[in-house]
Parts: sequence; C-alpha cells; structure tokens
Amino acid sequence: MKYIKKITSIIFIAVFVYSCSKDDSIDTILTTTVNITATNNIVSEPSSNGLFVLTLTNKVDNSTTINYTISGTATNGTDYQTINNTITIPANSAIITIPLNVLNDTTMEETETVIITLNSTNNENVTIGSQKTAIISILDNTEIFVLQPENTASFMVNPNATSETIALFYNLKILSKTKFIIGQHNAFSSFYNDNSGDSDIKKTTGNDPGLLGSDFMFITDDNNDGTSTNWYYQQEQRIKTDAIEAYNKGMVNVFTWHLREPYNGTEFYTANMTDFQKTNAFISILPGGENHEYYKQKLEKVAEVAQSMVGNDGKLVPFIFRPFHEFDGSWFWWGASYCTPQEYKTLWQFTVEYLRDTLNVTNMLFAFSPDNSFNSETEYLERYPGDDYVDVLGMDNYGDFDNQGQTGVDNANAKLQIISNLAIERVKIAAFTETGYFVTPGENNPISGFFSNNLYSAITNNNVEVGFMMFWNNTQKTYCTPVPGLPDTSDFIEFTNKPKAALLNELSDMYILPN
Repeated sequence: MKYIKKITSIIFIAVFVYSCSKDDSIDTILTTTVNITATNNIVSEPSSNGLFVLTLTNKVDNSTTINYTISGTATNGTDYQTINNTITIPANSAIITIPLNVLNDTTMEETETVIITLNSTNNENVTIGSQKTAIISILDNTEIFVLQPENTASFMVNPNATSETIALFYNLKILSKTKFIIGQHNAFSSFYNDNSGDSDIKKTTGNDPGLLGSDFMFITDDNNDGTSTNWYYQQEQRIKTDAIEAYNKGMVNVFTWHLREPYNGTEFYTANMTDFQKTNAFISILPGGENHEYYKQKLEKVAEVAQSMVGNDGKLVPFIFRPFHEFDGSWFWWGASYCTPQEYKTLWQFTVEYLRDTLNVTNMLFAFSPDNSFNSETEYLERYPGDDYVDVLGMDNYGDFDNQGQTGVDNANAKLQIISNLAIERVKIAAFTETGYFVTPGENNPISGFFSNNLYSAITNNNVEVGFMMFWNNTQKTYCTPVPGLPDTSDFIEFTNKPKAALLNELSDMYILPN
C-alpha cells in the first residue's frame, strides 16, 4: 500500500511540475512584447540621420511582422527617404531598426516631426508593448558648424592642454568627417603565433596601424616597485617605449585601464572576486571612501607616466585615456551592478579633476566608452559625467559582430549613429573604441566578408562620423587581425584599402594645428 501511495505521489508531483512548467512556458510566450524607441530625438538637414529601434522583450522562434502608422508634420518620401508601414523582425532576433534618412532641400522650414506608432503584429505570441510610439524631430540647419583650430581648446576637457594634444583633438574631429583610423591594442608587443617583429597589421598590409592601444594595468599594479629587475616595472618601460615609438611614427595613442580592485589588488574581473569585493570595491575609492587615498596613488602613477613620455621632438606624448570602460556590463567591478549612475559620474569627475587640476596632466584626452547594451541616446548618457569631462564618445562592441549577420551589422551601425550624432551635437570625437571577432584556427572559422563588408558597413553607413576604431590584440593562438596566408587575409587587406579606412601611411601630422 505504501508503495502504491508512493507511486501515486510521484505521479501527482510530476503532473504538477509539468503543468507548472507548461504554464510558465505559455506565460513567457504570451508576455513577449514589442516596443519602439528613437536612438536620437533630434536630427537635421542635410546630413544628420536618425533611427527608430524596435525591440522584443524576448526572442521568438519565428519571424514577426509589425504594422505601424507614420505621422507627424514631415512628409514621408519628401522630407526623408520613404519608410514602409511594416517591418519584419527575423526569427530568434530581438531587435530591428527603421532608418530615418533625412533628405536635404533648399527651402527654409520650421522643425518637423516624424512619429511612428506600432499597431499590430502577425504573431499571436507577440503583442504591442507600452512604449508603442516614438518621435524624431527634424531641424533645418542652414549653417553647419565647423570646428576651427583657434577655437578647439574651448571644446576640450582641458583647455590648457599642450598644443600637440589640442592638435590631436582637432585633427581627429576633422578626419572623422571623411575617414576613420584603424588601430590595434598592443600592436607592437602581441602577435599571432608569437611571431614578433613588425606589427601584425604591417606584416599583412605593409603599413602600421594608425593607432596603438596600451594599458595602465601593469603600470599601476601593486607589485610594481620601480626597480629594474621587477617584471611589472619592466612592463611599464616597454609600454612607455611602445607609446613613444607610436608618437614618433605619427600614430595616435590610446590607454585603457584594467585597474585591479583595491582590497587585494589582484583582480579586475568580478568572476574572480568575493562578494564583499564586488559590493564594496567601487564605492570604497569614491571621495571619502576607505580606499580613496589608494586610488589617488594610482592616479599619481598614471600622471607620472603621462608626464614622462617624451617624443624625439622633445614634446610630451599626447594620448587618449579610457578608464572604467564597458561599465554597462557586470564583468568589471566598476560595472553597473556595483555602482549607481551618480556614483559612476562622481568618480569620473574626480578622476578628471585630480589628473587635470591637481596633478597638472596636460597631454591627455578622456574617452567615455560603454559596451554595446544601449539602444538610445538616453541609455547611452545614463552614466555620462558631462561635456566638461569627456573628449571622446566611444563604444566597445564585440557581440553584434559575433556571427549575427546583417542584423548585427545594422545594430552596430545604429549604435554608432547615436554616438556620431551626439559627437556632432556636442563637438566631441566619436570612436569605435574596441571591437573584433576572435578567430582561433581549428576551433572557429573566419566570417566571410567580416572586415570589408560587415565591419566597414557598420562604421560608415548612414553618414556615421567615427575618428578611429581599435581591434583587440592578437595572441599566440587567436587573432583579431589576420597575418599573411590566412583565409581572411585578403578580406582584411580589402578593408584597409576602402576609401574611408586609414592606416598610418594615410595620416597627416596629427600633432600640428593647421594655420
């Protein structure tokens, strides 16, 4: 009897669990909604475009066609390129964009609007969400602002920067209208198959990249004792030597900072940290925090290195400083899960003021660079510390290029449009601060047309103005930029030969202001 009761109980539990699971699945499907936002709320004639972004709350297994109405005071097909009344989100995708490509005319007009309102879908499992309307305003700009050399310093974080640093800001801003610089992290010190010598990009194309990426990680490590036999100090000297070499060649320098957390000084990835470290690391280095003095010492080391890098011309080497990057994720201890937007802004502002005003660093531009999780200006600016504290508006983005096809390309381009439009509006430099597709032969294959089609299209479509892009470094087994003899070598060479792509040989002097 006990045996029968036991079997009955098991059956009852199994039926109950199955029913709950089945109900949960149905609920998940039924609660999938589609919402619409605008990447930027204001665009302008003649060349500033916008994007409407449609996002599903969950991916679904089949394609979804969405019907919508287009209204507003602007005329479809006259004031902007024709937009159809339906669009289809592919199966297993969560996002699609509707470009608003503004058409220029010679008639003076008041500000006009384009409004898209979602009405219905052809998928019974997808309903219209609460955010069903988005609006973009079109301004009629009869005069386009052009940055002048003599006014450049007034738009920078440090108006008292060295003349070479001011020139770097100006030249990157002007160059972004027609070209973008191709760069690579650790290009002089990290190679595919450990084949040292020329940079891997030079091995492939005959020319060095136009930008070198470096890191303050080893330089500011607790174990750097400043002695000649110390490995960390040796890395400091190598990194400085590489940055000076890049400057002497005419390249641009960018420094990232994988700062170790302040308690044990060993980790920057949260996966390797204790819960206490993850919860307290960031707030502990804020002004008044228990590790604030520790953080100031790290900034003093950054300043020491900045003020010791001198080129062959006797000038300080200008560089772009990119601290606390990819802050919208949770993999770094400065990520969004571990500090509020205001706390992030406070630390950023302190960092700038301490380096600029207290330590008198004059050869540094400051770059703000989240990962790719934003889809609108509002999301991008959530942790933005203000125009007085940022010179470069950037984005790191690997996910949209990881076998995402044309949808990924369009998504990446939409995000770069947001950055580009903000940089135009705020007189900043837009940049693609980190990207790449990691190929490990024998494990994963190159993507056909990745460089010359996917990446180039994402960077250049829809009048995006990006001053530079940077690949991550190559390693012994894995590469982001191919060397000679690999399946995607010719694709990479084609990418570098595209009209808007620039290696070192195509750069004018980035450190001289034109008269």
